[in-house]
Amino acid sequence: MARVVFQETFGWDAAELDLQRTTALSESELLKVYIPLTRLRAGEPLQYVLGHSWFMGLRLYVGPGVLIPRPETEEMVDLIRQRGSGFGRILDIGTGSGCIALALKKLFPKAVVHGVDVSIEALRIARQNGTDQGLDVFWEHFDVLADVFTPLGALDLLVSNPPYVPRAEEKELETHVRDHEPHLALFVDDDDPLLFYRVIATKGLDMLVPGGELWFEGHYKHAVEVGELLERLGYEKVEVLNDLSGSPRFIHAIR
Repeated sequence: MARVVFQETFGWDAAELDLQRTTALSESELLKVYIPLTRLRAGEPLQYVLGHSWFMGLRLYVGPGVLIPRPETEEMVDLIRQRGSGFGRILDIGTGSGCIALALKKLFPKAVVHGVDVSIEALRIARQNGTDQGLDVFWEHFDVLADVFTPLGALDLLVSNPPYVPRAEEKELETHVRDHEPHLALFVDDDDPLLFYRVIATKGLDMLVPGGELWFEGHYKHAVEVGELLERLGYEKVEVLNDLSGSPRFIHAIR
């Protein structure tokens, strides 16, 4: 991680970094890396220190108000890319940094894409990322547990990576995650770990067109239960897919 800070600050590649190790930094150079390295030593995530993260080829601004995009979420978006023949209207619930919505807009440029979140700070970051990337996504404040969302037309794709870590697992998380990333986007109550899936899927019955697709990222312990929930709600062709580590992670269903 320290190497990345030097590479980002001075533009050194790995070879240049090794060569520079025998040369003392000037005072101005030292000042440029002192604060980032201090933040790293305090346990802050590298992406927050750098101010950005990469997702599906997009360089996105991230800060403490949003989760850092994960490789598993990239896997889900890539599965949507592989299977999707084209979508007219897309909704990403719990958009955070906007990573899913922006990646889908890039992959399906003709689609009308909405990204919604309960966090005002997350929406601010998502809007900034949309502007920086030159991708036209509609960002809206939305509490999925309380509000009724009416997009401009019925949806062809509803996607969400909702909070799914049970509170009981908080102490098991890495310190840099537990102490720095937003709990609002991480945790769900232990007594109802499927809360967001049930609410989103139920709303999806009204929002999706017949044949519309629902995609979820989920906790490996509960992904199969989410699939069973969707079947009970009347979704068809429900499948639970493994991530690259072999853990059940993604849930796909047809309205």
